[in-house]
Formats: sequence, C-alpha cells, structure tokens
Amino acid sequence: MYDPKPFDSLAVGDRAVVSKTVTEADGALYIAATGDFGPVHVDEGYAAGTRFGRRLAPGIMVAGLCTSVLTAELAGTIGVSVEDRFWFTGPVFYGDTITIEVWIAERHPETRSLVWEASARNEAGLEVLKARATLKYPRPKPAPAAA
Repeated sequence: MYDPKPFDSLAVGDRAVVSKTVTEADGALYIAATGDFGPVHVDEGYAAGTRFGRRLAPGIMVAGLCTSVLTAELAGTIGVSVEDRFWFTGPVFYGDTITIEVWIAERHPETRSLVWEASARNEAGLEVLKARATLKYPRPKPAPAAA
C-alpha cells in the first residue's frame, strides 16, 4: 500500500516491531522469483549434510522482511534505498517466527536522508540478522505560484 509519510514527520528513535513466521511458501515464492536455487534452501539431503542440518530460508529474503517493516510500519514508501548492509548472524529455518525491530538511527535534513537499523531475532531470542541502511527522500514540490 502506498504510504506517503513525509520526511519531516520522522525522528531518530522512532521504531517498529513486527513478528512473522517464515513459511515454506514464502521461500518457494522468493526462490521462484529470484532463481536463488542454492541447495541449502531447496535440497533437504544436501542441507542435512551442512552444519545447519536442515534447509535454511534465504537470508536475503529475511533481510527483505526488514525493509518491509521499515516501509509498511515506520518510514513510509516514498524514501528510496541508496545503501543497504546486512549481517546474517544466525540461521533462519522454515517455520521459525522472526521478530524484526527497525528503528531510525540518524536523520540528515541537509541531504533528506535517514539511516535506519534493524535486528531480527528468532523465537529463542537468537539474533539472526542485523541491518544498517540509508533511505533518501525527494525534495518537496514547490507550492504553485500565486496568480
């Protein structure tokens, strides 16, 4: 949904928290859309032989959940991502419920940009992902000249 939240309405410390269970269907849709057929995501036999012992949900898909929380719950949809950094700090398995917390860490009015950070934890409290990224907002359109 389009949410034109203005830059001036956002402040350092604003935050949002959302939980989501990562399903097999989520993974299948992501994998089909991106072609990310890494065997650790799709091959149970292969994944059983890894240090994880079973299939993992694609990490970048989980990172995408952070950006979804950002736009849907916190910063709106008009900012454009100009830099994203993600650290995959633990495994996410299909069926895990992930709690994602996103917050505004920095606000730069001179460049109309925000730096946001995120942490995602599984139901056991293990951090599975950290993020730090920058959103840039368009300048407001000038008001029409008076006639």
